Amino acid sequence: MKHKLTLTAIVCSALTLAAAKQTPCSANNIKTPEYFGLEVLNIQAQEVKDYNEWGIMAPMFQIASEPKPVTFCNVTVTYTHPGTNDNVNVCIALPTSDWNERFIALGGGGLSGGFSEAHIAGLAAGYATALTDSGHSMDPVNASSWALKSPGNIDWQLLQDNGYLTLDDMTAISKQVVSSFYGKPAKYSYWNGCSNGGRQGLVQAQRYPKNYDGILAAAPAIDWASFTVGMHWAHVQMIKHDYVPAACELAAVHELVIEACDELDGVKDGVISAPGLCHFDAKDAVGRKCCSSKSTITKKTADIVNAVWAGAEQDGQARRPGQGRDMPFGPEQQEAIGTGGLAQTWCEDGKCRQIPFMISAQWLQYFIAKDPDYNPLKMSEDEFFNFLRRSSQEYGSVMNADWTDLSEFKAAGGKMITWHGLADELLLPNTTAQYYDQVLEQDPSARDYYRYFEAPGVGHCFGGPGYYPGNVWDSLVDWVEKGKAPEELEGASPAGASRPICQYPKVARYVGGDAKDASSFECAEDFGTKKADANGKDEL
Repeated sequence: MKHKLTLTAIVCSALTLAAAKQTPCSANNIKTPEYFGLEVLNIQAQEVKDYNEWGIMAPMFQIASEPKPVTFCNVTVTYTHPGTNDNVNVCIALPTSDWNERFIALGGGGLSGGFSEAHIAGLAAGYATALTDSGHSMDPVNASSWALKSPGNIDWQLLQDNGYLTLDDMTAISKQVVSSFYGKPAKYSYWNGCSNGGRQGLVQAQRYPKNYDGILAAAPAIDWASFTVGMHWAHVQMIKHDYVPAACELAAVHELVIEACDELDGVKDGVISAPGLCHFDAKDAVGRKCCSSKSTITKKTADIVNAVWAGAEQDGQARRPGQGRDMPFGPEQQEAIGTGGLAQTWCEDGKCRQIPFMISAQWLQYFIAKDPDYNPLKMSEDEFFNFLRRSSQEYGSVMNADWTDLSEFKAAGGKMITWHGLADELLLPNTTAQYYDQVLEQDPSARDYYRYFEAPGVGHCFGGPGYYPGNVWDSLVDWVEKGKAPEELEGASPAGASRPICQYPKVARYVGGDAKDASSFECAEDFGTKKADANGKDEL
């Protein structure tokens, strides 16, 4: 094994700002990690001084609330699984001062194993951090460079690397590097991820239950093999009805849903806290003005929307659950094209076109059709159901994180928190709730080590008008290190309102007082009947 600097090794290039000639941050001072089934090819180490760039993904990890200049040792370990010809990079960031004696691994999103800009979220709070590229490009929405060995032939090694294998490798390598650099192991090890990172967190608990003391698995992509196909259902309906609604038309339907269902929880705040009680029929929106009153909502749009809400049914049987009525269809901003919703469209010069969600389109193209030239915008309903079946059959065992027996994680003393925004525009919170229910069926005492929370009005991992649980990370650390299990989380909205985020299946019931203050709510089995007016005060 050679210690050298190669382009292959620089997976944290965004963090590589200044190299020191003689410091403890040297590849020669780091013992080469050893782990069964892999071979380390090289190690790179550079000191980065006063780094404080706060990337767009950093807040998603909910660790540090703001950036501060940090100096750290930036280590990249490149390795392979001998005989497979893969090349995997693990990027580890080690604070050179004020280390809090904790290690945290950071998850990825979409098709990416990790985000290099995520390090600062942990470094700013004193953590040693790590992530993996899972052996391929860290582009979260493009698999064209690695999915296929050739048309018709999946690169199964890279898919296995992406699904689970490199998650264990990263943990073993990173812990050894941490111990080598500091001369002692971390006192506590944590996982933090959302979306695919949430799926990765569940994989750690299910497959590698001794790896982490605490796991935050937010908005997890549990049923990967199924939802990546299901994400395309809205576009299949547009194809079926031969109609592409304008984004503003879909947004108008969403606004009518909010108007109809906002107060089902007793509070008018622009947030649907009780989506299960919302039964708005899109047909009731037909004829209503939209798009700055330049047009009206059409019957075809209503039919498409109702089909999206109903879910994918075949021969009278549900094949995929529907999108929640509180989930927005997609942004109207051009810069978010292909990444911001499951029913996104774009109109120019009076003509509208479909914008499929890129992760779904890539999955259909490269992993199911296995054909770079496949066009998902020609998919029929029959082909959709065929792809749905094939995806689960071929990839469920590699990509899904739906194993409900967490007994080994329990025995290892681990603690895990999952939360999911009820207005998640990409992943269905009902799928997460269903998984948690199944865990409880398997082990009725699972709340002793695994707790789930639903955040009204919050989008995918963050965003939306609702109540974001900003203290969830501190709650996990307190549970692991102090034995203080969280009964509720602290939710805060962009409008400055606060609300308790209750442990599932409880909800935040309004009990009187200022509806913008968390003290006016209690966690209860249902919402009750008390109501607040538009100003957030009790009705007389």
